[in-house]
Amino acid sequence: MESLQRPVILILGAGAVGLSLAGQLHSVATVYAACRPVHAGAIRERGLVMEGVWGNGTVDGIGCITGSGEIPPAIDFVIVTAKGTDTRTLCEEYAGVIRGRPVASLQNGIGNEEVIARYTDTVIGGTVTTNFSVLGPGHVRVLSESAPMHLGVWSGDGGAVGALDRLIGIVRSAGIPVEADSDIRSGKWAKALLNIAVNPICALLRAPVGVAADAGIRETVAALIRETFAVAGAEGVRLPWATADDYLAHLFGVQVPDFAEVYPSMYYDLRQGRRTEIDLLNGYIARLGERHGIETPHNRCIAGLVRYAEAHPESP
Repeated sequence: MESLQRPVILILGAGAVGLSLAGQLHSVATVYAACRPVHAGAIRERGLVMEGVWGNGTVDGIGCITGSGEIPPAIDFVIVTAKGTDTRTLCEEYAGVIRGRPVASLQNGIGNEEVIARYTDTVIGGTVTTNFSVLGPGHVRVLSESAPMHLGVWSGDGGAVGALDRLIGIVRSAGIPVEADSDIRSGKWAKALLNIAVNPICALLRAPVGVAADAGIRETVAALIRETFAVAGAEGVRLPWATADDYLAHLFGVQVPDFAEVYPSMYYDLRQGRRTEIDLLNGYIARLGERHGIETPHNRCIAGLVRYAEAHPESP
């Protein structure tokens, strides 16, 4: 049952996104953040340092935890902000607190909500396009806010809509622009299209997003997107673009030029020997394609290349 006073929120996998949300939500809720010890230690010592468009200052009173044994009993909402590679592990570790509670995913990629739904009935999907970064231990910056957060019911019974409305109210009261999305599944897929199209190519070629406009690369990018649209159609996902060619016009006309100098996170993951989110992007498309009998050779190939690069990190 939701607290009669300040709601209690647990944020799991608090890096740049989660810590920034913790700092902003603290004004209207009691917030606990499961984060790495380096952040927990700094925040316990001198508070969370925030700078950027959400304000500059130090936030005191965030409850930092580093394991499931430190969780207080009266949690109203759980928000998962971890990388998709950690979703299953976090759900296993915090299964006791997740079970029976509404859980929202503010994660990149597609497929995280399906994992969370194995642990609780009410799952809220979300997209966030705000630019967050970690500047140091317990120190975050919110650089820009290009669109409102979107939240929508992914799965759940009749009470899920009420949980969604309460969460949106909390987020909005903290000064974060947020909108309800009646088809959050479509929203998650739409946001993933850019990542499917360019992230693995940029990571493998060690190039920024602008490389996708190269004449020799465009054909591969187009094939990745056409396969994705075919799989989305089989899944019943209604994308904002009627056809793959409509989206490709937007990709090459707007998105690639806008992000031409940006190196995606997958580039940094490979350079730093971290697991990528390939299995929540191109690998996910390949798996769904197999389920529906749809050939996805380009997505399957590029996912395999990224997995190989993960398994064979570069020498220093």
